[in-house]
Amino acid sequence: MRQRGLRCMLIRGGTSKGAYFLAEDLPRDPVARDALLLALMGSPDPRQVDGLGGAHPLTSKVAIVSRSTAPGCDVDFLFAQVGIDKPLVDTTPNCGNILAGVAPFAIERGLVAVAGATTNVRVRTLNTGTIADLRVETPDGAVNYEGTARIDGAPGTAAPITVTFLDTEGSVCGALLPTGNTVDQIEGIACTLIDNGMPVIVMRAADLGRTGYESREQLDADADLKARIEAIRRAAGPRMNLGDVSGKVVPKIALVAPPRAGGTLATRSFIPHECHASIGVFAAVSVATAAALPGSPAHGVAAMPGGRARRVSVEHPTGEFTVDLTIGGDVSRPVVERAGLLRTARVLFDGIAYAPESRLMAAE
Repeated sequence: MRQRGLRCMLIRGGTSKGAYFLAEDLPRDPVARDALLLALMGSPDPRQVDGLGGAHPLTSKVAIVSRSTAPGCDVDFLFAQVGIDKPLVDTTPNCGNILAGVAPFAIERGLVAVAGATTNVRVRTLNTGTIADLRVETPDGAVNYEGTARIDGAPGTAAPITVTFLDTEGSVCGALLPTGNTVDQIEGIACTLIDNGMPVIVMRAADLGRTGYESREQLDADADLKARIEAIRRAAGPRMNLGDVSGKVVPKIALVAPPRAGGTLATRSFIPHECHASIGVFAAVSVATAAALPGSPAHGVAAMPGGRARRVSVEHPTGEFTVDLTIGGDVSRPVVERAGLLRTARVLFDGIAYAPESRLMAAE
């Protein structure tokens, strides 16, 4: 029996890696589409040895891109988090790292024309309706991938991609603070339930008996901690308008502590069952926003700068992630008007990906 082949690019976006497809090359029916993605990525299998996936949540991601139907937007982007050892495809959350690769992909596939030395690509994320402007270097009529920009969590340097989010507040949960509270008590722990592009539960590491400076490996092996934060996550799900989250990748978890490397605050994030080697883009934006809210667990440990324009350095296990916030409102009730950051991306492969026809027939 023959295999089914379709065009695919593998792109490192930020600190993640994913398979990028044109929407027109995939089935329109979500069930058939997800069956194809699982087969292409090699799931379910803890090694994903029979597919494109890299056996880790950060490397089992998919971007589905098309010309946008929204006025003023260039392309539409649907993000899919593909399960590794379970046959799950979750299109609930955003992914700011995979988003960073959408602009180069759109230009390479001819969805967006080069506009000069730099090209701005306005992207609508279909998962949440979030709109972002991505500015990429395009000298000599093509995307530039070489440069001196460096982001912690990705090796080497590359050309910068500037990402500005225009309307991330409440994009998944319906409100920045879905409960209306800066602090909620869940399972005896003070939490900020927040969504500024990514639903995150923010807690002080010290309240869970941890320092917040543990290594990723140490936290991944901490079964007691993981069981406790999963109980908090499941209890928080309905409060965040997410319902039963036992089979979802949101909300994420962020443990925060005072900075110790010159940043604004230290973090250890879970995505949601593994400790992140760094921190996700939208998770960093949500945590930085939480740090700007007086009375929140994050605000209590942060060395938060003042003023309208604030550069928030979010420390993580492999370095730091800088989020530029524009703050409005007043001292008692600040409002985050814009969030911007720097990412890089690189095309790794362009060709035909194959899925066994037998698996697709079985799914049908």
